[in-house]
Amino acid sequence: MPTEPIPPEVVRARLEEFRARRGYVLPHQGAMAAAMPDLQDAYGVMYKALTLTERHLDPFEKEFVWLAILTAAEEHVGTHHVDLFFRTGGTGPQAEAVFRLVAWARGADTFGFLDKHWQGYFPEVPAAAAYCAGTAALIAGLGVPAYLARLALLGIHAARGAHWPLTADLEAAYGEGVSEPKMAEAMSLAMWPCGVNRFLEASGVWLDLLRSGRVEPSPAFRAWAETPGQDGFVLAPRGG
Repeated sequence: MPTEPIPPEVVRARLEEFRARRGYVLPHQGAMAAAMPDLQDAYGVMYKALTLTERHLDPFEKEFVWLAILTAAEEHVGTHHVDLFFRTGGTGPQAEAVFRLVAWARGADTFGFLDKHWQGYFPEVPAAAAYCAGTAALIAGLGVPAYLARLALLGIHAARGAHWPLTADLEAAYGEGVSEPKMAEAMSLAMWPCGVNRFLEASGVWLDLLRSGRVEPSPAFRAWAETPGQDGFVLAPRGG
């Protein structure tokens, strides 16, 4: 049953309230204010929980990963995160590291090709290890610790839906002792610009790695891995 039209003064008030709180307004806020104010309210709750609440990443770590994800997604309207990157202590060289990491991640299919088709011809160049080792050269001298570069790559791959390099960087992160909660939070940020399904898919890649036995998870993540029936709703095909 259709609801009553939203009064114009309510729409204007909602948009000005948002502007006062966040400092800017984007077009989708107007669409929600004019037609789906309940969605706009829920949207604000989700945004706060995902992007503003401090959990495992400190403010600079979060903005470093944010800058990487937004660059990978070519999300040019996210300039408030550019501002936050510098406000939390980010530097020009560290931003260069972000752009290098995104460009490197986009080229990861080269190593995926090697792994899938030609690994037997080049046994001295193990694809995943060679790909992961390249990170050190990318960030050398730019003031970015190795663990943070790895977190950024996890966020980039989640945002791009790139599963081969995501598996490689997840396994490398375990080998380097990167915090699992930080890994989860870094990947979760891709939900905002790229959609929930990107995080869902990335989590599935992570779950497969945990179940492979190639990494040693913490008790909490082992409990996740050992829980059966995580394939979603199973729908049987319809007969002819």
